[in-house]
Amino acid sequence: MNDDFVRWWAARHRATKFAVRRIPFRELDAWHFEPGSGNLVHRSGRFFTVEGVKVEEGTALSWSQPIINQPEIGILGILVKEIGGVPHALMQAKMEPGNVNTLQLSPTVQATRSNFTRVHRGSTTRYLEHFAGPAQGKVLVDSLQSEQGSWFWHKRNRNMVVETADDVPVREDFHWLPLPALRSLLRRPNLVNMDARTVLACMPMTPPEEAADPFTDALLRSYRASRGLHTTDEITSWLTEARTGCDWRTRLIPLAEVESWSRAENKIANLDDQDFRILAVAVEAGNREVTRWTQPLLAPRGRALAGFLTAAFDGVLHLLVQARREPGLRDVVELAPTLHLTAGQDPGGHAFGRDLLTVDRSRVRFDCVMSEEGGRFYHALTRYMVVETHPGPPPDVPEGFRWVTVGQLTDLLRHGHYLNVEARSLLSCLHSLW
Repeated sequence: MNDDFVRWWAARHRATKFAVRRIPFRELDAWHFEPGSGNLVHRSGRFFTVEGVKVEEGTALSWSQPIINQPEIGILGILVKEIGGVPHALMQAKMEPGNVNTLQLSPTVQATRSNFTRVHRGSTTRYLEHFAGPAQGKVLVDSLQSEQGSWFWHKRNRNMVVETADDVPVREDFHWLPLPALRSLLRRPNLVNMDARTVLACMPMTPPEEAADPFTDALLRSYRASRGLHTTDEITSWLTEARTGCDWRTRLIPLAEVESWSRAENKIANLDDQDFRILAVAVEAGNREVTRWTQPLLAPRGRALAGFLTAAFDGVLHLLVQARREPGLRDVVELAPTLHLTAGQDPGGHAFGRDLLTVDRSRVRFDCVMSEEGGRFYHALTRYMVVETHPGPPPDVPEGFRWVTVGQLTDLLRHGHYLNVEARSLLSCLHSLW
């Protein structure tokens, strides 16, 4: 690990005191349950609300759950610059109340619209001028990408990468990191946050010319391959068919109408207390735009799992993706990892659960636990895995799955709403395997 980064990271931990404690809902400041609807809302009418979503599938199935509705579009932006002939990224040591370890490495700018328009009346968002308003550099990435469709209603953020040649003053909570070093940090648990991972997945890559082993060679070929077992047009047509054939009907409902969930003094939970809960916390953070506040958080029970099965066909690495339904996605269906289980789901019931979890360790290429969005979720952890299958001809897979190259997924990321956030996190993890 870069020595300068180690010293800076340790200094940021020492410099600021953080405190997060659970509180009953009655101690929330500026938040309340609306009469009638029961929705949990902020008095400004901004930030987000906790409402309900109802899903109807054909005529046979209907279910409902709480969901976070945050209609405004935030900015996730990484500023990059060539320093000494090496591309660097300006990264931030950012505290989020839901982080399991409080401080994680985040993009240069990670802000909701309510934050950067200063609804909270706090200080301004640093470096925002590089991503909003008149162009301050060369825009390399600018796309709207979804977030967790199981927990967010139609949530999306603007993912941006902007290159600058200017001298940029570096504030104490920020640090220029060489891109190769930043990618290597993805192999460390709970260090690079979800917002940084999704932007890194969208960032244009220049793979090295040489590989250290056959797997890496196949991976590098996959970056360069725009065509694999299926053309990109065939992949997008297959996804469109999955969307049009999906018989889910989803709509927002008042939180008070969500069935089989109840509200207690300090949590909203389903009757068997599984899946997730809605909690309230009080926060103190010396390095944030506002240093004290309270807010709700969604707290999953247990750890999620997301993994790609990989295989090399004609020397080109392919990833097995699925067309996955989630109630909060704008198009309901997006491309997801081979295995994508939310907290508490049994991997034994999934078609590829055994392939990922019982494979010989020599075929596990990536295995790391990382945090999801700590601004809205409390201690939400996902185990991310990349696993090789046995070599051989392309195996038959169920209709809801397709083999794709890394190059094809990278091309799709120039547009929004193709890859879900877990798939994007895993794609960024692949960047650490060169």
